Amino acid sequence: MTPVHFSFSSAFILGLMGLAFHRTHLLSALLCLEGMMLSLFIALALWTLQFESTGFSTAPMLLLAFSACEASTGLALLVGTARTHGTDRLQSLNLLQC
Repeated sequence: MTPVHFSFSSAFILGLMGLAFHRTHLLSALLCLEGMMLSLFIALALWTLQFESTGFSTAPMLLLAFSACEASTGLALLVGTARTHGTDRLQSLNLLQC
């Protein structure tokens, strides 16, 4: 495994572990998801540069567009829960009451 592959895989695993173990606030969960998506975007962009093919060149931009949609939806949920519940703590949210 090259150092570049190791750094991107460790960045993804670090975001995944942050999402799994530090689930106190919705904002921290969203930041961990964005870190995971950013590491996937950079890894996919470097992968397409390595093969030098034009067929895969749209995949990183599509992933970046989905990541932007995910971020805007997450921020809308954050604002909605902060207004209705008064906090963004994940322990205070109950899906059955929404």
